[in-house]
Amino acid sequence: MDTDADVNAATNIMQLAHVVDAVNKIVLGKDHVVKLALACLIAKGHLLIEDTPGVGKTTLAHTLAKVLGLHFQRIQFTNDLLPADILGVSVYNRTTGKFDFHQGPIFSNVLLTDEINRATPRTQSALLEAMAEHQVTTDNETRALPEPFFVIATQNPTHQIGTYPLPESQLDRFLMRIELGYPDSTAERALLNGKDRKELLESVSAVLTGDKLMQLQAQLNHVHLADALLDYLQDLLEFSRSSGNYVHGLSPRAGMAMLNAAKAWALIHKHEYVLPEDIQAVLPSVVDHRLQFIHEISDTPTQQASKHLIQHVPIP
Repeated sequence: MDTDADVNAATNIMQLAHVVDAVNKIVLGKDHVVKLALACLIAKGHLLIEDTPGVGKTTLAHTLAKVLGLHFQRIQFTNDLLPADILGVSVYNRTTGKFDFHQGPIFSNVLLTDEINRATPRTQSALLEAMAEHQVTTDNETRALPEPFFVIATQNPTHQIGTYPLPESQLDRFLMRIELGYPDSTAERALLNGKDRKELLESVSAVLTGDKLMQLQAQLNHVHLADALLDYLQDLLEFSRSSGNYVHGLSPRAGMAMLNAAKAWALIHKHEYVLPEDIQAVLPSVVDHRLQFIHEISDTPTQQASKHLIQHVPIP
């Protein structure tokens, strides 16, 4: 007989389909990307969306926050943005004779950092502690952030004017990096004939709550991963480190990212256990921003590291 916990878990999984449907009504023709973004958040990861301006990066981030019922704040990153503009600042209170801390926008469930690579490295680094430990330290005091907490960052291609490349340490904090790309002709036609996306966003209502999302995150522990697939995951990590094809191999954090993302992908697709296809589905978004080819090894300048891994590491 099913317990109340089992029924609640099944209900939460069913609601994931409604989340995907709700986001797809705003972000047209990007079902796979929407599921990747949702998997990233279920896996407790931060998301980097990299693409050219105007393809819907900010719209996707804003829609996810609304559909998941999360408190959302946005910062437009510029080259004169300071860490205090993100974290907050202490202001002297004449009445009490003490400094009162005024929280910055980072104290939210979802922080959208728009065009993150237009800020200086000093400002970018202000996010590191928050992304790793869900807390910030200012004025020698550590303050916890709300739970759940995510950073969704958008980034323009690094060859564009006025951008600062994200350092490897910052990139590694993002569980996934995804690209939206241009819509297909059918989706673009619907976009051109439809209402403005900003107007549609105003009518979007929450499908989940923050508490329900955290319950789904906890359900990842119950998604089974066979020993053979754990071997496969370790083989992928080992090949990246020992093959000599990459500047640096994948870190243990990258391994955990692959594991959790694959479980989240399986959960979205109502699998009770992880399949090899689940690992391969999330692999590009998890590893391609972490691996850099040694140029002499790469077949082409645009070859994806994930594709190279899949080709050279057999499934057990």
